[in-house]
Amino acid sequence: MTQAISKPITLEEFLQQPETQPAQEYIEEKIYTKPMPQGQHSTIQGELVTIINSVTKKSKSAWAFPELRCTFTDKSIVPDVAVFEWKNLPVNDDATISNQFLLPPDWIIEILSPNQSQSLVTKKIVHCLTNGTQMGWLIDPNQKLIFTYTSNSHPLYFELESEVIPVPDFATDVKLTLGDIFGWLKVKP
Repeated sequence: MTQAISKPITLEEFLQQPETQPAQEYIEEKIYTKPMPQGQHSTIQGELVTIINSVTKKSKSAWAFPELRCTFTDKSIVPDVAVFEWKNLPVNDDATISNQFLLPPDWIIEILSPNQSQSLVTKKIVHCLTNGTQMGWLIDPNQKLIFTYTSNSHPLYFELESEVIPVPDFATDVKLTLGDIFGWLKVKP
């Protein structure tokens, strides 16, 4: 959804506004309000963050964050899951994690919500890849599909439950199939 604005707004002006729920993103001088996550979206997002962190935080190879604002180049986005290699984590002088992430995630994961524009979400992923992101996932719970994007190959899609979804090199110990991911949505076996 696009919020109507009377005049173009700069990135700096956007960043001075208070955070909102649901989050807003600044893309191409427009403000977009992210859809409020619903049950399937929240389930997949929560499980992904937990599983990725259970592997990558332990080894200090990466850290996954839900709904983290990432501001870089001329955009300010809030990926559903943003994963940063440990060496790229912004850190304060006292070695605590920074509040501001002024760089693209190393791995961006987006979960399509009902009535959300797949084109806008794909543009966000491509923008991240253009600026250094290693991999992007676009998960479509409605179609039970996952698309993966890298900067050095064409997009791939996965639709079979047994297919292992590729991950970035820094997360090779994260092994998930399409069936694992969409299996989280089942309440009863």
